[in-house]
Amino acid sequence: TYIKYPYIQVVEDASKEYLAKDDAANLKLYADTAKFWYSGMDKPVGLKDILKEWDSDFDYFDSVELKTVGYPDYLHYTLGDAKIVQSWWTWTGVSKKSGKKVRVDMVLFDWFNNDGKIDREIGYGNFEDAEKEKM
Repeated sequence: TYIKYPYIQVVEDASKEYLAKDDAANLKLYADTAKFWYSGMDKPVGLKDILKEWDSDFDYFDSVELKTVGYPDYLHYTLGDAKIVQSWWTWTGVSKKSGKKVRVDMVLFDWFNNDGKIDREIGYGNFEDAEKEKM
């Protein structure tokens, strides 16, 4: 088992809200100024833009699932008072265009502000196949 920490629960809640397509609930979990960057992106984007991108997943894919792989870790660094949740996921969806099942294995790093909201998220994974299905 692993230590449950409130910030880990926020990350888990964010994944549930993504799957539920509940932008209003997700807005409560992220700072208004939150920035997001994932492998393959040219530059970070803001919260409103990433919510549109996440919502578009359901326009292009059916049977979208997001599963935790292993367990998340909460890291607190005294230098800069950095509060980070590191988590591993497998995202899957069936392309509405090709019928192909797409799988993305990824790791996310979520930084938290002093209000307990996510203010930065960085993700590493190979999103190429998913992006191709959106073209």
